[in-house]
This record gives sequence, structure tokens and C-alpha cells, in this order.
Amino acid sequence: MSVSAGARMRRMSVFLRDVRRLWGDRRGIAAVEFALIAPLLLALYFVTMELSLGIETNRKVGRIGSMVADLITQQPGSINKAELESIMQLDQALIQPYGRSKPKIVVTAIKITDEATPRVLVDWSRQVANDLFSVPYAKNSATTVPEQLKIRNTFVIRVESGLDYRPLITWSAAQKSPLGLTAAFDRIAMKDTYYLRPRMSPNITCNDC
Repeated sequence: MSVSAGARMRRMSVFLRDVRRLWGDRRGIAAVEFALIAPLLLALYFVTMELSLGIETNRKVGRIGSMVADLITQQPGSINKAELESIMQLDQALIQPYGRSKPKIVVTAIKITDEATPRVLVDWSRQVANDLFSVPYAKNSATTVPEQLKIRNTFVIRVESGLDYRPLITWSAAQKSPLGLTAAFDRIAMKDTYYLRPRMSPNITCNDC
């Protein structure tokens, strides 16, 4: 009986010694910590990178509208469709290096009539989307401008620039329809609108627009 109890005591002592040795062993702890924290660090890196790219691209979308409006309003009284489309095609250069989707630009020449209650009408318009040009609004159709621009017998150029931003982390060259959480961030709408008056003449005509 005493021999059996002594054996049990020795086994318990060995067990406790091994537990203490294991508890005090710090070999490989850095690898374990890295495995636990690496996914979080990678997620923070990609989120930070995507956020900075998104902010920069949003600024470029606004810059596109500003530059297109500025170039059009510098025309001396008239512009033709070819000249207008050449100006609008600047979007491809200004948006670089982003290239996962293409900007959309809508240029609208707006006249405010000389009436007691002035009407806001489309004089001519042109848009480009996915490299295709079209006429978005019919001539003399009603449109809107900010109230402070609604001045009788005046003319204004409105440029709307937009982009469906596609984050890098949800995009690939042959992407299928995104699922789950990524679908909410697959296409982020970025847009801006600029109103400018002609610089060189009271209005700007475009007879073939």
C-alpha cells in the first residue's frame, strides 16, 4: 500500500514539474502572437489603403467637372459637337491611375428666360458614359438650377461628373456578382456638379449638339 502511494506521489510530482516547465516555456510565443494579430493588421492596411484611394478618386471626380466646365465657358460664343466631345474626353486622363470603372459626364447649357416668372430650360446637352456619347435632355425641356442662379435672361453651363467607384478589395478583372458584405461596398457613387457662366459672351451655342 505504501509503495503504491509513493508511486502515485512520484507521478504527481513529475506531472506538476512538467506543467510548470510547459507554463514557463516561451519558445514560439512570438509566432503564435503574430498568427493572431496578422489578420487584423492586414485588414487595417487594406482598409487604410482603400480609404486613401477612394478620397483621392473622389477629388478627381470633382476636378473633372470643374475643368470641363471651365474649358467650355471659355469658348467665344459657340462650340461644336466635336470640340465639346474632345473636352469631355479629358476625363480618362484626369481619373488616372484609377481605371476600374469609367466616369460619366453630363454637360447641360441652360437658359433662364426673360419673363416675369422666368423658366429654366435646356438649350443643348451632351453626355458621355462608358465611352458612348448621347443627348440626355431634349432641347427646351424644363430643368433646375440653384435659386441664387435663377436670374432672368441669363445663361449657365452645368457639368455633372460622376463615377461608380469600385474598391480594389472587391474588384477583379473577371469579377462575378459580389455576395454578402462585399456587395454593399462594390460600387460607391461619387458625383459632383458645377455651374459656371460663359466668360467671353452672354451665351454659348452648339448647333449640332
